[in-house]
Amino acid sequence: MSDKPLQAPATLDQESGRSLWESLTQRSVEQGSTVVIAFDETEKMDSLGGAWLVKIAEHLHKSGSSLKLEGQQGSVAELLEMVAPALQKPVRKQGAEAGFFENLGDTTLAFIAESRDFLELCVDAIYWSVIAPFEGRGFRWEIFIDEMYEMGVRAIKIVCLMNFLLGLIIAMLMAKQAESYGISIFVADIIMIGFARELAAIMTAVVVSARTGAAIAAEIATMKVQEEIDALRGMGLNVNQFLVAPKLMALLVVLPCLVTLGVLSGIAGGSVWGIGVLGFQPSVWFTQTLNSAFLEDLAQGFLKTIIFALGIVLIGCHNGFRVSGGSRGVGLMTTRAVVMDIFMLISCDIVFAAIFYYVLG
Repeated sequence: MSDKPLQAPATLDQESGRSLWESLTQRSVEQGSTVVIAFDETEKMDSLGGAWLVKIAEHLHKSGSSLKLEGQQGSVAELLEMVAPALQKPVRKQGAEAGFFENLGDTTLAFIAESRDFLELCVDAIYWSVIAPFEGRGFRWEIFIDEMYEMGVRAIKIVCLMNFLLGLIIAMLMAKQAESYGISIFVADIIMIGFARELAAIMTAVVVSARTGAAIAAEIATMKVQEEIDALRGMGLNVNQFLVAPKLMALLVVLPCLVTLGVLSGIAGGSVWGIGVLGFQPSVWFTQTLNSAFLEDLAQGFLKTIIFALGIVLIGCHNGFRVSGGSRGVGLMTTRAVVMDIFMLISCDIVFAAIFYYVLG
């Protein structure tokens, strides 16, 4: 504690408060000490004087000291009692860090809650898309047509280009290996089988997830932030029937069509290298390609499109409905939707590969 108290003036206002502040800053205050201000001679005090006391207390707290008031009485004591909380040294609450099992439990509970929400969305979306129209509960056909155009027609160019380039790359790589064995013609078989079974479906789905999946998440997230979703519910409309069902049915229709174009584009890309660089006659190359086309391979590729379409739409809608935090939240949920889409595509593809090649043989 300091040896000599600091005497407060008879009237503590803005001017006298400034003088009190200056006299305090000129004193040498040791860290950990207590500065005492005597108010036994103070008769009047206003709010500006109280503000200077708060500034003095903050200054002392920063230097590791504390403030003590003595001798206040009457109206001065009443005013000091009002500002007393601001004069106290703030206490920092240090919460205990969560342990490993607490973090694990929080993560598990969050995962279970999100999985439940996603499952409810899936059931509701499938009902309004498949069952409700046959029960006479309506379907938004005009939005369905618009979504088909947006998801399908406007994606044709990029889907064909990506699959064409991929077919060209596969032909370039395979031709170099097959050339040393004199079996370059079998590059046509590799292109046909690869795109029918695997490459067209997965490449087209990745393009659609980056384009359509992100657009779905951003659209619904923006509507959620702007409270349009709440407005629809307030009007008595079912959000899944109004927003999700047309998107789901549209992608279920257009994704197989895009995969068909992807297969043709991949074959065209491979034929450019086979005919233009390897020197095969078009009739020989395309005959070899058609001879390696089997219905089982095509069915395997098109079967994946159903699961891919369901996953892309539902994941995009799920992340859109979960948005929070304004425009930044919209960006985060859009990114999250694309990442989850691609992870879903790879995971489902692994399952299909295991079923078709190791279970069914």
